[in-house]
Amino acid sequence: MGVRIALAGNPNCGKTTLFNVLTGSNQRVGNWPGVTVEKKEGRLKNSQDAVIVDLPGIYSLSPYTLEEVVARNYLIGERPDVILNIVDGTNLERNLYLTTQLIEIGIPVVIAINMMDIVRKNGDKIDIRQLSADIGCDIFEISALKGDGIWEAAEAAVKAAEGKKSAHSYYFSGCVEHAIAHIEEAAVHDLPEEQQRWYAIKIFERDSKVLEELDLPEEKLRHIEKDIVAAEGELDDDAESIITNERYVYITGITKKSYKRKNNGLTVTDKIDRIVTNRWLALPIFAAVMFLVYFLSIGSVGSFTVTFMNDALFGSFAETYPGTFMEGWYSIPELLDLALLNEDGSLRVADWLYSLIQDGIVGGVGAVLGFVPQMFVLFLLLSLLEDCGYMARVAFIMDKIFRKFGLSGKSFIPMLIATGCGVPGIMASRTIEQDRDRKMTVITTGFMPCGAKMPIVSLIAGALFGGSALVATSAYFIGVAAVIVTGIILKKTKPFAGDPAPFVMELPAYHAPVAGNIFRATWERGWSFIKRAGTVIFAASVIIWVLNSLSFEGGFHYITEDFGGASILAMIGGAISWLFIPLGFGTWQAAVATILGLMAKEEVVGVFGALSTLGGGELTLSTMELYGIEFFGGNALAGFSFMMFNLLCAPCFSAMGAIKREMNNGKWTAFAIGYMCVFAYIASFCVYQIGSLFDGVFYWYEPITSAIAFLIMGVVAYLMFRKNPYSENELTVKTSK
Repeated sequence: MGVRIALAGNPNCGKTTLFNVLTGSNQRVGNWPGVTVEKKEGRLKNSQDAVIVDLPGIYSLSPYTLEEVVARNYLIGERPDVILNIVDGTNLERNLYLTTQLIEIGIPVVIAINMMDIVRKNGDKIDIRQLSADIGCDIFEISALKGDGIWEAAEAAVKAAEGKKSAHSYYFSGCVEHAIAHIEEAAVHDLPEEQQRWYAIKIFERDSKVLEELDLPEEKLRHIEKDIVAAEGELDDDAESIITNERYVYITGITKKSYKRKNNGLTVTDKIDRIVTNRWLALPIFAAVMFLVYFLSIGSVGSFTVTFMNDALFGSFAETYPGTFMEGWYSIPELLDLALLNEDGSLRVADWLYSLIQDGIVGGVGAVLGFVPQMFVLFLLLSLLEDCGYMARVAFIMDKIFRKFGLSGKSFIPMLIATGCGVPGIMASRTIEQDRDRKMTVITTGFMPCGAKMPIVSLIAGALFGGSALVATSAYFIGVAAVIVTGIILKKTKPFAGDPAPFVMELPAYHAPVAGNIFRATWERGWSFIKRAGTVIFAASVIIWVLNSLSFEGGFHYITEDFGGASILAMIGGAISWLFIPLGFGTWQAAVATILGLMAKEEVVGVFGALSTLGGGELTLSTMELYGIEFFGGNALAGFSFMMFNLLCAPCFSAMGAIKREMNNGKWTAFAIGYMCVFAYIASFCVYQIGSLFDGVFYWYEPITSAIAFLIMGVVAYLMFRKNPYSENELTVKTSK
């Protein structure tokens, strides 16, 4: 087996950028055995036997989060040949905390100090030779963004793996070292020598997972506990805090000699953060940024690309070529009755086959694929915000808001990921320690408008609102509002009560986006969208055409101009459409689109494309307006209600499967999906019924339905603003009584 290099570092230290550069296209992505944290492996470029394993970004090897458990299990259990530790040079002391723990494992370590271009720009200096001598391992200056020094660091890692020489360990204060030496002798002397110190330190910290793994006899544990208690008494602190403090004392000592700051004033990043994370300006700036993103992707540039795509591909192409191509394909008329002869002897394609390809496949798949350029623009803009460091600030901003409503800021990270796809967003909830917060995050992540939902938003915006970017922006904040309302309500119930877990996140320095990272992230998201259109949407479009082309009326038959009747699809849609009448979109087409959207949210648009009498899947702004007339009677409020329901209701089957895996419980899965559907129905009902009071048209039943909507809103308001019966203060009062 070749050399295995573990890539380890804090979140946002540039590890992913380095991994992408070192491995290029030689990457494999999967999950760690038994968990759903993403595992990336890649073969080092220009090397036949060196494999790089990208560990999750972590702050320590303490078993608090799933990422830390995964990273620790890999390093201790799998024991790679070498660790390439990526350190953010702009935040040296904080990053070296993880380094001290990696050194203790007994595996060779090579340190790559990243972002050295920013360090130099700030006028700071790091004495690499001094730092290397103090830590006892090779250290390299790199810039993953610019590609400086990365290959030297990678080559050094390969050589270190071959040499098998681990970094020399540092030492704690006297009483701590005394206790650790006793633990090594009493409990771990049978382990390999290079692993003994790490295990001894973890026993000193009373690490539950290590104690469970070693399964030490009670007598040994009591003997060890005396040494730990003695150290705690001498240093007047608990064991875990003692080790943390000892690490920082060591780090402070070595950085004083090797790290020189030019000045302690505000950096460019600090100056920008004073504005974008300002208490009063943060949210307006965030709203303005998201409006600009959706204005460009849905309103202006995106709208132009949709029109161009459909005019060029699904307009003239769809009208001209399918029949011509099929005439060439089928030269034997008798074969499966796919082609027929006209009276003059010319060849023509069977009507049903032409309809299947033209109306079913081109109309259905084409309606979805028409939005591909628009999705690429959206994904490109989101990738730019992520790569430059702004989205990390958004998580920080939302933490302040979420905590007021009982949610952890950690919940926003899965929601941020879900803007690309709901499945990895739901899976990312595994990073949240507390079970109640994790369950709530799984439930609420589905509210965010993922890439698959954006064609719905774009279609409604184009069909009924003239392509307004405000509609698309509102879709994003409707998802955020649903998350907040849900958080407030559920936190006042017994299963979800309790303070949220603290949110710790390193905010990276702002930097110019890297073209390679931007295009890679955009392509991965966009390609996923295209693959779904080419597989799930294709299959669904064929099924829709079949069901819409066959009828049971007057006997089972294919619907033609001479032999009509209600299609099977119309009968199914008609049977369920009454459910959506209170929401304003009670047509059978809208009902079918909503239900089939559970297969894949893009299929909502695919259904409209396949069922539209416009044909051809052509989606210019003008034809989308005709869609609004055809399926919603030109009622913008009904269209907005339809969009809102499809944004908030149960996600696609793939995301439902992810919910089931994360909940690992059938009842909780049913609750999550049921809650989203009920919430979506209530929200859409209230918006449509109350909005109908102002549309200038009066129906006799409107006072009744509007009163019901106001009553529902009153109940929701009560659930939100009532006192929390499970808060610590309330429980204390009840107990005292």
